[in-house]
Amino acid sequence: MSLARRGQHWGTFARIWHVYDAKWQDPYRSAKLLKDYLMGLYKPIYHPLNDCGDHVVVINSKEIALRGDEWRKRVYFHHTTYHGGATWTLAWELHNKDPTLIVEKAVYSALPKNLQRRHTMQRLHIFPNNKIPKDILENISNQIKQLRPVPVRLDHIPKEEVDNFPQLLKYPKDYVLR
Repeated sequence: MSLARRGQHWGTFARIWHVYDAKWQDPYRSAKLLKDYLMGLYKPIYHPLNDCGDHVVVINSKEIALRGDEWRKRVYFHHTTYHGGATWTLAWELHNKDPTLIVEKAVYSALPKNLQRRHTMQRLHIFPNNKIPKDILENISNQIKQLRPVPVRLDHIPKEEVDNFPQLLKYPKDYVLR
């Protein structure tokens, strides 16, 4: 095998490190996207018996957004395997205890239910903020696009941009709102 062909072969089967910003993203919709990268489904060499998945680094898991009133209504089950060890924890309580657990549980449930699931989860690295350890940061070579754009708060928009925004109505100075 020539040196160029060997390099191409190595590059085909190499594990790539991706980063995903979870700020204002739904963890369950994001989990479906991250599953493709963790399992290598986007690669042309994918086969169910071939372990060709990549590493995914998720940042800002502390700032995820659940739809509607799921913070109050979604419940997570845990059992200690002892008699009477069943507990149900609300999403906001679980998120206050550990801000990475909701994303982890969402990705775990999105993966196929087989013996490879726990091994695949070892390639998922979740951080509550955007501080990534240097040894992991050196490996990252790709960024996964967010599913929805992060909205900008009104108090973070510059005053000049607000003043230059086109107005539909111009109220007189002596106009009083009721």
